[in-house]
Amino acid sequence: MHGISGPSPRAWAAIALPVAAALVALAAHRGMPDDPTGRLRVVPGVLKDVALPYGSTAALSGCGAPGPARPAPRGEGEQAPAPALVLTSYGYSSSGPRFDGPPAFTVGAVIDPGPRPLTLTAPVGERRITVDVYGPHGEGRIASARGLTAKVTKGVKQRPVPPASGAYRFTDVGNLDLEIELPERAVCPGHTRADIGQCAPDHTNRIEDCPVVAVTLTDKAVSAQRALVAGIKNPERFSDRLVAVSFEENAAGV
Repeated sequence: MHGISGPSPRAWAAIALPVAAALVALAAHRGMPDDPTGRLRVVPGVLKDVALPYGSTAALSGCGAPGPARPAPRGEGEQAPAPALVLTSYGYSSSGPRFDGPPAFTVGAVIDPGPRPLTLTAPVGERRITVDVYGPHGEGRIASARGLTAKVTKGVKQRPVPPASGAYRFTDVGNLDLEIELPERAVCPGHTRADIGQCAPDHTNRIEDCPVVAVTLTDKAVSAQRALVAGIKNPERFSDRLVAVSFEENAAGV
């Protein structure tokens, strides 16, 4: 009996080429073998941004970007104690009495107006809110959205609050709550809304093992407020943006 002969050198080459191409493509999206998260990574700039309903954008071109989480200031007062945006929560959940409602990844925040009330036109931050999520251990950006709008709620049950005369008046820390929902399509490949809020390892008690969430809210009323508090008549020199970051290793220096 004659043994079965293997493929010819040319046939091996034909097989090897698509396999090699697949490995190269996989390498472009996977972290290094010693990646503590073991998750897929995306090379920054490979993906394109995607327009979403209601004027928002899934900023997928930033997937994999290393940061920093806090954007560079674009005017005076952006890192002052007040007015300030303060994150209170973030995470994945399903609504409904038995958590059987539509799933969502939401970020909760409050506004600290400082010594004077801050009035923002409704809807708050209309198409002027950004949300970025960075994975732990240097994983880079794992979700990114632009052009979002906040919902205004109050109380433990987060009941919607209608605007008075078309605006919301923030008079104290936490007198009104903001809820910002991250669109599903704004999550980078290799992740889901259910995992972007998870720490690694799961039961860690170190904040360095958890994702970093960065949120910005832009409104001309913010720069006007900063100028008013400073006693300066030129609001253009002040930042019109509130910035909140869930964790900064060098927070004392920002």
